[in-house]
Amino acid sequence: MNLRLLSYNIRYGGRGRETPISAVIERLDPDVVILQEATNPGVVSRVAGENRMKYWGSTPGHSVGYMSRIEVTHHEWHTHRWGRRAMLEIELAGSATRLFGVHLSPVHSNWMEQRRVHELQGMLRAIAKYQEGFHVLVGDFNTLAPGERLDLHWLPPHLRFIALLGGGAIRWQTVQIMLDADYADGFRLLHPDDKGHTFPTWSPHVRIDYVFVPRRAAARLTRCEVVNGPTAVKASDHFPVLAELDI
Repeated sequence: MNLRLLSYNIRYGGRGRETPISAVIERLDPDVVILQEATNPGVVSRVAGENRMKYWGSTPGHSVGYMSRIEVTHHEWHTHRWGRRAMLEIELAGSATRLFGVHLSPVHSNWMEQRRVHELQGMLRAIAKYQEGFHVLVGDFNTLAPGERLDLHWLPPHLRFIALLGGGAIRWQTVQIMLDADYADGFRLLHPDDKGHTFPTWSPHVRIDYVFVPRRAAARLTRCEVVNGPTAVKASDHFPVLAELDI
């Protein structure tokens, strides 16, 4: 079974931008969409309906939501001690594959990177029991991969000040934890020389949205693309990431 999976941060719940958000999703024709900042169930319900997705989940209390054309037999938000935002687990009918949607804490600074480290470690403990099976982690990690850099001059003055207070040189650790846990960074695996910037849409300069698969099963990821274009710029401050997987 081939799965077209889209990860998409729709910014502040998406209210008032339902039409361009729906247009972006319709053009990509995904089977499942995992959303971040999907805190408005009315928006998710409308966009799901416009894209013929019968199954959806959203609640004001959690950032991560979903829409799906494939029957979802189980979905659950997992919270943990260090997490400001819950991780979403999705089980699809007809497949043993599990999908996990994440949205880690924002702000580029060493203080917040340590928070993201704790959040991610809690999430990895929660999914440890699925390590033997194929699973996918997608979402807005709000952090950079090893070897990629952030020019602080791109930041608004108040965020630049926060970064400088933390030492200026940010120690990006979160994605390295994923790599050390034997996950493959899907986009970088298939596009070693492409910057793949996902944020912000009007002046993209960082890649903070990811698709991770277990390295031993990386061959099951056949496509991973950052999707841009004028409609995507109107729809959100993040470009979505589209993956195709053999599940």
